[in-house]
Amino acid sequence: MDTPAAPTDRRRVDRRKRPRGTRSGESWFGAFSGEADSQTHDDSRLDEAGAAGEPDSRFMPRDGHLSEPAGQSAFDRIYRAFLSARAALGVVLIATMAAGGLFGAQPGRSVMWVSLAYAALSVGMWLTPASGADDEHARVPRLSRVQWLTGIGADIVCFTALHVLSKANSLNFAALLVLPVLMAGVLTRRVQALATAAAVALLLLGNAWVGISAGGDAASLMTQAGLAGSGLFVITVLAGELASRLAREELTAKDSMELARQQAQLNRLVIEEMQDGVLVVDRTGRVRAANPAARRLLVWRGLGRPAPFQLRGVAAWDQLVKTVERGFHEAVWPEAGRDVVLQFEQGTIRTLRVRIRFTRRADEPAAEEFCVLLIEDVRSMQARMRQEKLAAMGRVSAGIAHEIRNPLAAIAQANALLSEDAVTPGQQQLTRMVAENVKRLKRIVDDVMEVAPGTLAEAAVIDASAEVAAACSDWAQAASLGLGESSVLKVELPADSLGVVFDVEHLRRVLINLLDNARRHATDQPGSVHVRLIALDEATAQLSVSSDGPTLPSEVERYLFEPFFSTRSRGTGLGLYICRQLCERYGASIDYRMRPATEPNRNDFFVNMRRRDGVTAVARLQLPV
Repeated sequence: MDTPAAPTDRRRVDRRKRPRGTRSGESWFGAFSGEADSQTHDDSRLDEAGAAGEPDSRFMPRDGHLSEPAGQSAFDRIYRAFLSARAALGVVLIATMAAGGLFGAQPGRSVMWVSLAYAALSVGMWLTPASGADDEHARVPRLSRVQWLTGIGADIVCFTALHVLSKANSLNFAALLVLPVLMAGVLTRRVQALATAAAVALLLLGNAWVGISAGGDAASLMTQAGLAGSGLFVITVLAGELASRLAREELTAKDSMELARQQAQLNRLVIEEMQDGVLVVDRTGRVRAANPAARRLLVWRGLGRPAPFQLRGVAAWDQLVKTVERGFHEAVWPEAGRDVVLQFEQGTIRTLRVRIRFTRRADEPAAEEFCVLLIEDVRSMQARMRQEKLAAMGRVSAGIAHEIRNPLAAIAQANALLSEDAVTPGQQQLTRMVAENVKRLKRIVDDVMEVAPGTLAEAAVIDASAEVAAACSDWAQAASLGLGESSVLKVELPADSLGVVFDVEHLRRVLINLLDNARRHATDQPGSVHVRLIALDEATAQLSVSSDGPTLPSEVERYLFEPFFSTRSRGTGLGLYICRQLCERYGASIDYRMRPATEPNRNDFFVNMRRRDGVTAVARLQLPV
């Protein structure tokens, strides 16, 4: 079975298809053709605040592209260089004529007029913007007919005329014919370049023949013309070879730039999507690059500012700055990393596991200038490790729960039959105890089967505002709670519909579970249970349930979302675990945080959900007062 070619193989095939040298009918300069990968990328980005963002870090460009310097193509640059040389030569010709007149070597009138005409033409072409190649979209650029006639053709005519007309004085203009030959060798096809050199050689031989007819030395004149013509052919071949070599080097540079651009884009995609935070920090404490995960871990809430920024001067980052200084001083770091505590002004504490990697080895004499910090929330890391350890147990528990259903149903049926014959109070109490425990076991089995691996339901876009309002209304009525200013339950919802990706029943189950937990530990003060639904940004909506009960100890907080962990003697310990599993099905997340001491409701469970447009507007359910 054929397999698709690897990216490296495809790039290798593409390079073989590109012209490395010159082919028949191509310009010596043909390999300088502009391609799509050499175009300059200039994607302006704005930061989250809407203002112009800071310059991209050279470690991690925001758009993932490496841009080439802006400017003309190589063909246009070489052509403009020849135009500049012709303009300078025209000015030098006029200056030479003037200097010759001052020293008594007055050139002929015809030579003066030809020099003036050439100077005017060359300077005019230099000042006039180039009209482009014959076919700007062609793979091989070459001079257009007008450019050839006004450039190479005009040079041959003018310089030949100067060479013929300068017989009467000591000035020799034959060397100037090198310029059009060199220009043809670089900017025209091979056949055209050789034809130009042959034409100039024939003109020199013709001029020598005229000199011989006028009585000149035949051997001397023909030898000079032959040597000059041979030299012009050599110049044509060498110019073509140099242009071809330069073309190959530019193609190699373009290939390297393309590979670097692809690698930069790949690195950006990988780093941007990493769950671990990545920081590139220099010796001064300046962050040169930071991915979204790192910017999220360095602030108490939301997303921090983009790089570059300074770590020093922020009280919450003092321990992190000391860690960076220690890393630069020791030049080594434990493979497992060290823990760093960030204490924010809001009173919250976040422990980060910091791993430092250096670009140079510790035994190298050169001083280390940058280091890469890999940071991770210790609580998330411990939770992930626990989840991995419990994954196998979860699958086993699901299988056991499935097998328990049949005997549990038999026990319930047998107990129902016994309860019909129970006549004494003791017998009735025993049957009630059996029924209650059977019901409890059935609830545990249902909870375990709820999070068992299976076919995932297709996520839909729902109106979170309406669904949260309906769930809060039903829960308040079931708990016999009134709603209003003096109610225990306080609900804040956005004025408009808020579309999220979730299942209606699963969202209701998560919310009811959080409300039950909040009510169990809250006081009876007004607003002691606070439900709030907000839009964090264009991609995320947040549902939070906070209460004013006692804050959770750290030894309890770390096990909140583990299965079968409960602080109540008769609790199953599956409520929050099921909530997390349900959230993960729809790309959402649930977590706990302790709010600042200045707020009455410090215990806060929040769910971050994916926003999605296109929700159908429905009538908002009004909460009863």
